[in-house]
Parts: sequence; structure tokens; C-alpha cells
Amino acid sequence: MTFSGDLLIGGASVRGAAATFSAINPADGTAMEPSFAGATKEQVELATALAWAAFPVYKETTLEERARFLEAIAERIIALGDDLVLRASDETGLPPARIEGERARTVGQLRLFAREVRDGKFQELRFDPADAERKPVAKPDLRLRNVALGPVAVFGASNFPLAFSVAGGDAASALAAGCPVVVKAHSAHPGTSALVGKAVADAVAACGLPPGTFALLFDAGFEVGQTLVADPRIRAVGFTGSRRGGTALIKIASERKQPIPVYAEMSSINPVILYPNALRNRAFEIGRTFASALTLGAGQFCTNPGLIIAVDGPGLDEFIETATAAISEAQAQTMLTGGICDAYRKGVARLSSSSSVSQVAAGKNGTPYQAAAALFETTGAAFLGDPELQEEVFGASGLIVRCQDEAELREVVLSLEGQLTIALHVDAEDIAAALTIIPQLELLAGRLLVNGFGTGVEVSPAMVHGGPYPATSDGRSTSVGTLAIYRFLRPVSYQDFPAELLPEPLRRS
Repeated sequence: MTFSGDLLIGGASVRGAAATFSAINPADGTAMEPSFAGATKEQVELATALAWAAFPVYKETTLEERARFLEAIAERIIALGDDLVLRASDETGLPPARIEGERARTVGQLRLFAREVRDGKFQELRFDPADAERKPVAKPDLRLRNVALGPVAVFGASNFPLAFSVAGGDAASALAAGCPVVVKAHSAHPGTSALVGKAVADAVAACGLPPGTFALLFDAGFEVGQTLVADPRIRAVGFTGSRRGGTALIKIASERKQPIPVYAEMSSINPVILYPNALRNRAFEIGRTFASALTLGAGQFCTNPGLIIAVDGPGLDEFIETATAAISEAQAQTMLTGGICDAYRKGVARLSSSSSVSQVAAGKNGTPYQAAAALFETTGAAFLGDPELQEEVFGASGLIVRCQDEAELREVVLSLEGQLTIALHVDAEDIAAALTIIPQLELLAGRLLVNGFGTGVEVSPAMVHGGPYPATSDGRSTSVGTLAIYRFLRPVSYQDFPAELLPEPLRRS
């Protein structure tokens, strides 16, 4: 399948007028065809103007029309077939099987939101009838519904070229809410973004929706993203990436004449707390599964288990021995981009050079474009004394914290920043101790797990993929699951409206 490196604005392919760039195959550093041209400020403004013009029409589409649109996107992504899988694999270094699984998740998300839209409960329709006889004053008729915020800027993520990118969770939930979407594609996988973007644009046309309902923009730098967030017609932002990138967008959004919400998923080391009886009974099993979770996908998951916290003792020693043996046999893996690989190596070098940290395991070395797994350990006192040890190393790097006792373990846990996930490994005899800390863990993370690891995020009505800062910019939200739709809605109350003026969903007596 051939495609151009053009922008998609107003349903048409438009050549970008800014600097050109190419995708780089992370496995060998070679440039891939075609070249892509970035959008100018004027082209960004055209996309947002068309999105704003589309908004009054798109937000009032019927639930059935909107659900069919989401399903049409899903069908067209499936129709891309192996061309999408191979291009995404070449641009990211991820194996085709992983891309196929991510495609299934992306399509599943779209269909899940289609069902959510048809159900209609997200509108939160409320009816509070008038009471003319109430004293001392009559009670008004009040009706409420959630309405779409407006056009949403979505930023593609480097580590999920499908599920968190052009038609991923942010875009799917915003479109489900009734918001037009302008996507800033990630420069690491522009070809993948172009293929999926064309599928979305084709669905817009096939469903008879305003052409400004969707746009796809490219840029090798930061200007397009900054311009998007500053544009007054953009009313919310969905972002998955680094803390530095997320906080930069938050700053721009907060300094606007009309500040807007930025839903940014940024940084998490996903602590794992190992309790003594679980270690005594299952240290080998836990160590082996931890090593698998740490190295899965070169550790390039936002829920990768980067921190192990446990009380010192024979069980912890056995866990470390098992994890060390497994990690030592792990093959080096290609990372998503050369820049990500370089940042990972620098993070590992920083831990290696710390006087309070010891390296206990290293995976096998590979090509210059691959990174080896690494495992380190430190003490509870050292961890508490060095805030830099909490910094995320994006990739297959883990840090074990040996605590003197349960009191120090609790102190370490309570010193942590906000997280996406926290996992506890417990046996029956550990339940009483775990119960005492769970209320504190609820304040630290959006998802708590028992006897598992956070990798693998189920797309479900009950899923929370979010957490207190810096895991996300707004810990009250989720970017995965049906609750994600509420990020792009706001309530409006209608008082004493005659039926003829009421929105159709509120016209019942």
C-alpha cells in the first residue's frame, strides 16, 4: 500500500509547508520512505478552524450515527491488513505479533466506545420537575445533560503506535463524546499514523460528517504541538509521553486567555511491594515473573514494574537470585527510537554511577541499536535520601529497595510520587499487614494489583489508567476504559425551558 507524507486537513491531503523528515527504522538507523512535511502555523490554524466549524454539527449527531462512525473507523483499520502491521513494525522495532495485538486492542476500543455511545448513559440525563406549590418560592424545572467540550488535540504516543495514537484511546473517547479531533502524529511512526489517519478520514466521509471532524498533522519538532494547545478553538488535550513534554503543554494551556484541561500521562515507576510470607513461599515464582514483566517489550510500557520494595531477608535474596538469573539471559532488544535508546542507556549509567546503588544483573548486549536489561539494588535509607532514585528510566531497568523492617518499608512507600499502578504480592499471612497500607496506596495510584504486575492494561469499564501527578496531570481521570469519555464532557443545566427549546434528549415530560 502506498501513501504520501501529506497532512490530512478538511478531508483532503495537503502537503505540509514546514520542514521535512523521515521515519527512522530503529533496528538499523536507516531512513524510510516517503518523506513527511510538517505543518505550518497557518495549516494548524486551518485544521482547528475546520474542527470548530464541524463541532456544532458533530456534537449533535445522534447516538446511533456516532456509534456507526466509530465502528466505521474500526472496520477501515482492519481493512488495512498486513500493510499496517509491517509498516508499524518497521517504524517501531516492535515484532509483528505485538502490532497485531495492539491493532486488536485499538479496534476493540473503538467498538467498546460505540457500545458506550449507543447506551447513552454518559449523557447523565437528569430531570428535576418544577413544583409551583412549593413555599416560600416555587421550584423551577431543571434538566441536565453532559455536552461535548469542543475540538480536542490528541498527541500520538511513541510506545503505542496504534492504541495510544491516531485512533487510540484519546481519539476514540473524544470522538465518542462528540468532539472533533486534531491529531499531532508522533514523528517516530509517521507512516503508521498516515495509514490510520486515512482510515479515519475515509470513515468521516463515508458517514457524511463534516470534514473538519478529523485532522492529522505532522511535525518533527514541537511547534505544531505548541500551536495546537495555544489555539483558542482547541478545548482539551490528550497526551501520552514524557513528564517534560506533558508539563510544557500544561503550562501553555494554563496561560491561555481561556485555560483548558490537559490530560497528560507522563511518568510512573509502578512500585511492587513484596510481603515476607509471599517471598518465603513464592520467591522463585515471583522473581521469574518479575523478570518477564520487566523485559517485556524492552520495558517500554508506562506500567513497567520499575521499583521493587521489600524487607531484607532470605526470601528477598532468593527473589533477587532468580530475577538476576533470568535477566542475565535476556536478549538485548531494539527500542522504539534511537533517542529513547540513548536516554535509557544514560539512565542506566546514572544508576550504575551512584555510590548508594549496586548493579545485580545485566542482560546480554546486542547491536548498537539495542539495549540490555538492567537490575539494581539499594537500601531503604539510601532511597529515602536521594530523590533522583525515584526518577523513571524508561525501559527494562528495575531498582530493588532493601528495607530494614516493615516501618521503613512503609516510609519508603509513603515517600513515593503519584503512580499509575502499585502491586502487592501477598500470601494469606500477609493480609493483615497489607490492609493497613492500602488506604495510603489509594492516594498514590490509580490502579492497585494483588499478585501480579501492571503490564497489560485491560480495556474495560472498570479500568483506571491514570493516577496522581506526575503519573498523570489529573488523577481524577483515566485514559483507558469507558470512563475516559468523561474527560471531554461538561454538564449543562437547563432551567424552565419550553420543550421546543430543549435538546432532544431532555424533552421527555
